[in-house]
Amino acid sequence: MTITTHSPQETVDAAVKLGKLLKAGDMIAFRGGLGAGKTTFTRGLAIGLGLGDNVSSPTFALVNEYRGDEINLYHFDMYRIETEDDLESTGFYDYDFEDNVAVIEWSENISAFLPKDTIYITINSVGENDREIIIEDGDRFAAAWD
Repeated sequence: MTITTHSPQETVDAAVKLGKLLKAGDMIAFRGGLGAGKTTFTRGLAIGLGLGDNVSSPTFALVNEYRGDEINLYHFDMYRIETEDDLESTGFYDYDFEDNVAVIEWSENISAFLPKDTIYITINSVGENDREIIIEDGDRFAAAWD
């Protein structure tokens, strides 16, 4: 499924729709270059999950956690991760993915270690504010855009 947005707010709004449909155990792997809108999209996911909009890039922290009463969102940045040892050193395997939602920026770096049911989202910059968002989810979320 492909969605086109024309502003950061439209990108957030699209992600809010998706966030409302996420469930515990979902893992989202982002693909897209620097400045594509991955953190903006994550802000919308957090809003949709009822976790507020105080989302920032985890570039230097490697992971930011957004906690809710019923579910948490783990927001990872794997830009500097190159090996499984690197991944393990982040504490990645210690997180409770089964009962929460995870979002991974620069997922290309750890693709070999992601579960087979991972939801892949590619964000391409196609203009100053225009984004092409491709969601690979087996059409699980298609109804949200009907």
